[in-house]
Amino acid sequence: MQCRTSVLITALAAALIGSQALAQGAPPPCPGNPDALATSRVITVDAAVTPRVGRKHFPTTLPLADKEVVLTFDDGPWPGTTAAVLDALRRECVRATFFLLGQNAAAHPELARRELAEGHTVAHHSFQHPLLDHMSAAAAEAEIDHGFAAVDAALYGPAPQGQASQGQASSGQPAKRPRTPFFRFPGFASTPALLERLAARRIVVFGADLWASDWNPMTPTQELNLVQGRIEAAHGGIVLFHDTKQQTAAMLPAFLRYLKAGGYRIVHVVAPVP
Repeated sequence: MQCRTSVLITALAAALIGSQALAQGAPPPCPGNPDALATSRVITVDAAVTPRVGRKHFPTTLPLADKEVVLTFDDGPWPGTTAAVLDALRRECVRATFFLLGQNAAAHPELARRELAEGHTVAHHSFQHPLLDHMSAAAAEAEIDHGFAAVDAALYGPAPQGQASQGQASSGQPAKRPRTPFFRFPGFASTPALLERLAARRIVVFGADLWASDWNPMTPTQELNLVQGRIEAAHGGIVLFHDTKQQTAAMLPAFLRYLKAGGYRIVHVVAPVP
């Protein structure tokens, strides 16, 4: 346990150094890949300023320049496919945002911890992916909080008895915010009441600017062609993938090389430091 903790601390420290360099406009070198796509810059997204983003669902999105791309992945972590996605991102020194299901994080905490250790943003996608607009507001918020707690427990461990972490409350009630206050609705099935409630809790709701439609059966080549066309039409933006899909894991290395060849730049989104 002590060895695992030391490795995680070392990796987190390296990720922090890299984030600081990016924030100063100097992407760190990519070991073993001098022609890597890399991550061009980091932006902090604060719900007090930007409560929800993604033009597919909301009037506004992130303040991205032309040909800037934010990579996001939903529904993981999942054995096999998530590791392959992480391997592809690591080879290119690219950082992404993963919206985890609580039940999958609880079942595969080592993958959730790897995402965090490798510098990615680890966010939330409910506990078991119900359509929240089909539930009462109270039941939907309980489902969201269950996901928050499960992901934070997988990443950071349970809070010491009698003490509350950002992800848990000592009273046994859900805390106001998870450690990373980013959430994406399963199936984008939000309601005005839930959106307002999350805004009041200072949790950013992510939609997307475009997606790969990888919930549909297709080959990796078909998916690559589809998402390339959408990227070119949109000139970048927040892109939605699923790291649970074999076709996505298989096509991702070619997609990252396509972005590099096309002059696209990767933007990493992070939450404000508490």
